[in-house]
Amino acid sequence: MPQVSRRSLLTGAAAGGFTVAAGSLSAASDTVQKITIPEKYDLLGKSILITGCSTGFGRLAVEDFARRGAKVYATMRNLPRKEADELTQLAADEKLNLFVIEIDVTSDASVTAGVAKAEEMNGGALDVLINNAGISYGGPIEIQDLEATKHTFDTNVFGPQRMIRAVLPAMRAAKAGHIINVSSQLGRVIAPSYGQYSPSKFALEALSEGLAYELAPHGVEVTIIEPGGYPTMIWSNANTNSLQLLERAEEKHTAGYPALVSRLGKRTGGGSGDPMDVPFAMAEVIAMAPGAKPLRVAVNKGKAKPQVIINQISAKVQVDWLGNSPFGPWIKDVHNVT
Repeated sequence: MPQVSRRSLLTGAAAGGFTVAAGSLSAASDTVQKITIPEKYDLLGKSILITGCSTGFGRLAVEDFARRGAKVYATMRNLPRKEADELTQLAADEKLNLFVIEIDVTSDASVTAGVAKAEEMNGGALDVLINNAGISYGGPIEIQDLEATKHTFDTNVFGPQRMIRAVLPAMRAAKAGHIINVSSQLGRVIAPSYGQYSPSKFALEALSEGLAYELAPHGVEVTIIEPGGYPTMIWSNANTNSLQLLERAEEKHTAGYPALVSRLGKRTGGGSGDPMDVPFAMAEVIAMAPGAKPLRVAVNKGKAKPQVIINQISAKVQVDWLGNSPFGPWIKDVHNVT
């Protein structure tokens, strides 16, 4: 069966129907099905801006996407730094369209200037924005002071919002574009003692889904990537943040959680999975035809994906609740409902 664009389904069937075109997201499963895209997903000519590219998923994605033929704008804060120099040298050595731009997602001015520079270099709207930059603190909610709480939300929620506002005017004018927000399993399920990380990722999930509905008539799509635990620098960075938090924590807050507090700064998590699973999942979604990109993609190869059932139920609830409302065409569009 040929792939059908979601944009052609805006006048589709009433709420409750979950039949979708082959090769697109099933609202009944909310995961990416097997599709007929070559193993080496073709990103030739795509312009992609990624935040948080010094390490982890961002760094891996930058290198992979540039080698797939994309024009990649790798952003990070605090330039100059060796990670930026390494990427610049890689671009020269392999003749890649890979450019490093300074962006601190917690700064309005930095975001505005960095996105403007990328659009100027690109000659117009970007094809894809990937909000990847993120941070974490450990420990019980009670010991998360406002410094830690604001830092977490400023990076994980307000940072993506700054970036989204910066890229959207040009994307909407072009009536095309794709925004990918990197969330987490912990954006849909909750494990104790992860501080404000889950709350911030829950907020990012809601921001992303609301944005997806509002952008449906503009031809701009939104995808939420939900990784499980992978061995990246986020764990050691979180340990550093957690120990700094503990140094300034008051005993009246820490006293109630001796077992949880004793673990701060010692988290090794991430397991043994291949972090490249996440860039591969992004590449697969970017390479999909316009109108067929899924709202959510759970990534945890060979391991549990506890958020999937929540994604299934949420999609059905949204369509049942608003499918016949004036927002119905947008809701059905995003959830690939006919």
